[in-house]
Amino acid sequence: MAKAIRLRGFGVAIVAAAGAYGIMGLRDPISNVVESDRGESFESFRRKISDVNATVPSREVQESALKGTSVANPLDVLVVGGGATGCGVALDAVSRGLRVGLVEREDFSSGTSSRSTKLIHGGVRYLEKAVFNFDYGQLKLVFHALEERKQVIETAPHLCHALPCMTPCFNWFEVIYYWLGLKLYDVVAGPRLLHLSRYYSAQESTELFPTLARNVNNRILKGTVVYYDGQMNDSRLNVGLACTAALAGAAVLNYAEVIAFLKDEVTDCIIGARIRNNLSGKEFNAYAKVVVNAAGPFCDSVRRMANKDASPVICPSSGVHVVLPDYYSPEGMGLIVPKTKDGRVVFMLPWLGRTIAGTTDSSTTITMFPEPHEDEIQFILDAICDYLNVKVRRMDVLSAWSGIRPLAMDPSAKNTESISRDHVVFEDYPGLITITGGKWTTYRSMAEDAVDAAVKSGKLSPTNGCVTNHLKIVGGDGWNRAFFTVLAQQYVRMKKTYGGKVVPGAMDSAIAKHLAHSYGTLAPKVAAIAQNENLGKRLANGYPFLEAEVAYCARHEYCESAVDFIARRCRLAFLDTDAANRALPRVIQILAVEHQWDRSRKKAELQKAKEFLETFKSSKNAQFYDGKHTGS
Repeated sequence: MAKAIRLRGFGVAIVAAAGAYGIMGLRDPISNVVESDRGESFESFRRKISDVNATVPSREVQESALKGTSVANPLDVLVVGGGATGCGVALDAVSRGLRVGLVEREDFSSGTSSRSTKLIHGGVRYLEKAVFNFDYGQLKLVFHALEERKQVIETAPHLCHALPCMTPCFNWFEVIYYWLGLKLYDVVAGPRLLHLSRYYSAQESTELFPTLARNVNNRILKGTVVYYDGQMNDSRLNVGLACTAALAGAAVLNYAEVIAFLKDEVTDCIIGARIRNNLSGKEFNAYAKVVVNAAGPFCDSVRRMANKDASPVICPSSGVHVVLPDYYSPEGMGLIVPKTKDGRVVFMLPWLGRTIAGTTDSSTTITMFPEPHEDEIQFILDAICDYLNVKVRRMDVLSAWSGIRPLAMDPSAKNTESISRDHVVFEDYPGLITITGGKWTTYRSMAEDAVDAAVKSGKLSPTNGCVTNHLKIVGGDGWNRAFFTVLAQQYVRMKKTYGGKVVPGAMDSAIAKHLAHSYGTLAPKVAAIAQNENLGKRLANGYPFLEAEVAYCARHEYCESAVDFIARRCRLAFLDTDAANRALPRVIQILAVEHQWDRSRKKAELQKAKEFLETFKSSKNAQFYDGKHTGS
C-alpha cells in the first residue's frame, strides 16, 4: 500500500512539475538585457574580463579605493564577506554599473565556500520531499536550482563539468522507484537538462564501477540508475568570481575585517564600516549607501554589530567529507547511496584525481576552523563500506574536513535535515541588507536578489539590470576542453635541480590538463612562468601542481599566505594533507620572494599552515591499534 502511494505521488508530481515549468518557463533570462544600452554595458564588461592581458588591481590600489570614499562620495554597495555569495554580489553589482567594494576578514572562500560537497545540483532529496509532502514550494526550489546548475557550468566551463552519478538498486521496486524519480528530475530540469538518466543492469554497473559490491547484506544488486549533476572546483570558482569582480571595477580586499559600522547621527542608518587590514593592523573607514551582509555562518555576528539585540537567523549545520585514494571510485562516475542506516544520503565522487566521500548533516557551533569528529569520519567510512567490494580503511583517509552550512533557521524545524536550503534576503536594520541560506548552486541568483534589495533600499541608479547569467568568469570565455593541447605543445617546464642546474621537463598531459582546468584561458601565463622563470617543478610527487602556480597566484589572485595557496588556490590541503605539509617549505620560499617576507614572517607562515593542516583529520593525524582507529 505504501509503495502504491509513493508511486502514485510521482504522477501528481509530474503534473506539478509541468505546471511549474510552464509558469517559470515564461521567465526569459534574456529579457533583462535586451535593451540596447544594457547590451553595450554588457559587452564592455565582457571584453574587460575576457582580455587575457588584463591584470587585477593590486591590494594597495584596492585598499586606496576603499579609503577614498567619504560621506559625500560613498560606494553604492559595500559587501561584507568574500565567499561565493559575497563575491557573486560584488560581481552582479559592479556589472550593473554600480560602485562596489568588498571586504573579507580572511581569504576569499576561506570558510564554507571551499568546504562544500563540490556538487552543483538541484537536490534529488528535496525533490523526493516535494513529491511525498505535496510541497510545491520545494518543487519550485528544485526547479530553480536545476536552472542555475547549468548556468554555473556555462559561466565557468573550465572549473565545472557534468558528472554521472550511480544509484544502486537491490530489488525491482527500487529500480522502478529510482528510475521514475530520476526521470522526474530530468523533466523538472527541462531545457537545462545535462544528460538523460538511464538504467544499467548489474553486469553493466560493475563494469562502469568495478568496486561496487553485487551483494550487500544478502541483498543482490539488480542494477543501477545513473543520473547527472554538476561538479566544480569550489574555491577556485570563488576566487575566480573575486578576480572577475576586480577586473570589472570592484574594490575587493581580502584580510580586511569589519570591526564596526558607521551610522548617520540623525537617522541612525548605516553609512559605512570601520575596517581593519589584518595584514598590516591599520584601520580605515569605508562609506557606502548600502552594506550587504554576506558573511555566511557569521552573518548573525555582523548583524549584532548593527543591533546587539538582533535575534539569530542562522542554524549552523556541519558537513564532513573525507578524501580517499583514486581506486575507490572510477574516473568519471560517482556513487550515491540514497539511504544510509539513519536515513541520510552518502556519496562517493571522483574529484581532482582522488575520491571524495560524504557527508554528514548535524547541528554544530560556529567557528572559523571547524574540525571533523572521529565518529563522523567513521560514519562515512561505515556507510560506503557496505556498498563496496574493496576494504575501506581509516588509514586510507588522505584528508578529512568539516564545513558549516549557514542554513536559514525555521523555528518549527526539529533538525537541520528538514530545513530547506532556500535563501532569505532581508533588511532588519536601515542600510544593512542580509542574505543567507541557499547553496553554492544558486549563488548567482542569490546575488541577484541581494543586489535588487540593495538597489531598492539605497535608491541606487544602476545603468542596467542583472547580466551575470551571460557573463563568464575570468578564464572561461573562449575556453574549450582541448585547450590543454596548446600548453602541452607550446611550453616546457624548466626545473631547478637540487644542485642548482636547470633542466627541461615535458609539459605532460596531466599537468597541461590541470593548468587548463584550473586557470582556463589564462593557463598560458602560468605555463610561461614555469618555462621562463625556472619554476616548472612539481610541488608534491603524484600531483600536478607546479611551483609556477605559487608565483602566479601571488601576482594575479590575491594569494597572501601559504594557507591561501595550499587550501584555496591549489587544493592540495583538501586532497592530501601529508603532501601539503611536504610542499609547504617550497611554497613559503616562493611566496617570500613575491611578497618580500623576512625570516620571522616565513617562520610564522610555516607554523600557521601546519596548525591549519592539523584540522584536516587525515590518517596522519590519527592513532591506530591493530589497524583500527583508537582516537585523535
